[in-house]
Amino acid sequence: MFGPESLCCKTLRGSVALLFGLVLAGLFVPQVRADAGVVLNESLDTSVARITGAGHSAVYLSRICPDSSPVRMRLCRPGEQGSILSNYTTLSEDQPYEWNIVPLSVYLYGVEDPSDRPLVGSKAIKAALEERYRDKYLAALCTVERCRTGTRAEWREMVGATLERSLYMFVVKTSVEQDRALIATFNSLPNVNHFNGMTRNCADFTRRVFGVYYPGAVKPDYLNDFFITTPKAVARSLTLYAEKHPESEFRVLHFSQVPGTIKRSSECRSGTEQLYHSKKLVIPLAVFAWQGVPAVTAAYLITGHFNPEHQFETHASAEATGSANSEGPEIGGGFTVSVQELAAEGSLERETIVGTKDEWKQYQAQFDATVDEAIQGEVIPDRMYLKRVLKKLGESSTISVDANGALWMNFSGEEPPLRVGISASNVFAPDSDGQYAYQIMLARMEDELKSPKHSRETMLDFKQDWTLLADIRGRGLQTAAERREQPQPAAADGSKVGTALAAPASSAASRIQSVAHGGDSLLP
Repeated sequence: MFGPESLCCKTLRGSVALLFGLVLAGLFVPQVRADAGVVLNESLDTSVARITGAGHSAVYLSRICPDSSPVRMRLCRPGEQGSILSNYTTLSEDQPYEWNIVPLSVYLYGVEDPSDRPLVGSKAIKAALEERYRDKYLAALCTVERCRTGTRAEWREMVGATLERSLYMFVVKTSVEQDRALIATFNSLPNVNHFNGMTRNCADFTRRVFGVYYPGAVKPDYLNDFFITTPKAVARSLTLYAEKHPESEFRVLHFSQVPGTIKRSSECRSGTEQLYHSKKLVIPLAVFAWQGVPAVTAAYLITGHFNPEHQFETHASAEATGSANSEGPEIGGGFTVSVQELAAEGSLERETIVGTKDEWKQYQAQFDATVDEAIQGEVIPDRMYLKRVLKKLGESSTISVDANGALWMNFSGEEPPLRVGISASNVFAPDSDGQYAYQIMLARMEDELKSPKHSRETMLDFKQDWTLLADIRGRGLQTAAERREQPQPAAADGSKVGTALAAPASSAASRIQSVAHGGDSLLP
C-alpha cells in the first residue's frame, strides 16, 4: 500500500554565471540549526496506489548523512547536504534491508550537485540516473539480478524522486544530541525489513524515526485511515504538533515534479478522503454499505481535512538546512541545501516564494509573446508542438550521463555529432544545440505555467528557469536562422521540406522536422 509510488561546464554568458553563483552560494550558507522533516510524496498511478491514493512517506535529516553506505549513517561533515531516510516494501538488495539513506540532492534530482539537476524528465532519463547511482553507491549491496535489473527494485525510488512526483517537506528543528541519538539507535539495531502494509508501512517507519526526536508528535489517524498509519496522517500530525510548539520553527518546503513525459503525480489522500472524492469507491459503498456514507463524509469533513499546499502557502520556506558541524552542539549549525533559494537576504515573504496570482499572470502573458516570437523565428512550427516536443526528441535520441550526472540527448547518425544538454549545468554548453535547448526550455515553462499549484514549482524556482529561458533565447533564434540559410533536403515528392526544426544533413533533427510538417514517425 505504501511501497513504491513505484547544465557542469563553464557557462557562456555573464548573467548565467551570476545566477548559478547565487544558487550555489545559497547551497552552503551557514545556519544556526539543523532539521528533521516528514517528507510527503504524492501518489503515483501504480499498483494499489490507484485505489488508495496514499502516496509515500520518508524522513528528511539535515545533519545526518550516509556513512560510506546507504545502510549506515553518521553526522554530516561541513558542506554535506543532509539526506533522506526511507523504507519500502522491498529494496531488492542482496540483503533484505529495512531502510536506505541517500544524499538529499540525489533523492530529489538523481545527482549530487543541484546545478546538474535535469530540466526535463522521462523514464529513460530516470533509468540513466538510477544506473549511475547503482554503480556509484550500491556496488557492494546490489549484485543479484533482481536488484541490478529489476524494475521493481525499490532502491530506484530514492533516485531522482522529483522526476516522477511532487513532494512536500514538513520541517522542524533538531538538536545535535537528538541526531546522535537517532544515529546510535539505527546503527545499533539490525537493518532488516519487516514491512507490513497494515502495521509496519512507510508511514509507521516515519513515525518511529520521529519518536526519537519528538515522542508523540507524529501519530496515525485511525478514524480517517481505518486503523492504518498513512503518509498524510503523519504529515498532518506533525503540523498540528508544531502549531502548538512555535519553538519548533516549523516550515514547509515544496519540490515540484520535473516537467516531462512521465505521468503527473496526484495529491495524497487519507482513507475517508479517497472515499469522499472517488466515485469508483463511493458508489460501491453506497450500494453495499450505504449506512457508512454519512459517517465517512462526516469524519473527513470534520476531522480529516488537511491540504499540504495550503500549509506550504501558510508556512512557505525556501530553506532546508543541510549539514551541521559534527564536532559540537550547534556549532556551524547547518547549510542551506534547497535549490529554490536565490540568495535573498533576510527572511523571504510568502509571496516571494509562492508568487501572487498577478505575478503568475504577468509571466503567462510574457511567455505567450515569447512563444509567438519563437514561431515567427521558426524555432518551433506552432504552439501545439510544445506539447509533444519532449516526446519527439526523446524518441529520436539516446540518453547519456557524464561523470557529474549532467544529462545529454544524443542524436544518432550525425556528422558532426548532434546533441543537447538537458541539465541546468550543460544546456549552455558549446556543443549543446541551441535550437533544441530553446525548444526544451519553452516546453518546460509552458508545463509549469499550466500546472496546478501542487504540481507547480515555486516562484523562486520559476524565476531561475525564466533566466535560463531568456539566456538561451538568442542562441535558439540564431541557430534556427542559420538553419534556414542552409540547403534543405528534398521531400519524397521533390519539394523542399520546411525549416522550422531543420538540422544538418539527413539527421534525427530532419526526422523531427518531417513530423512537425506532417510526417508519420520520428523513429528511424
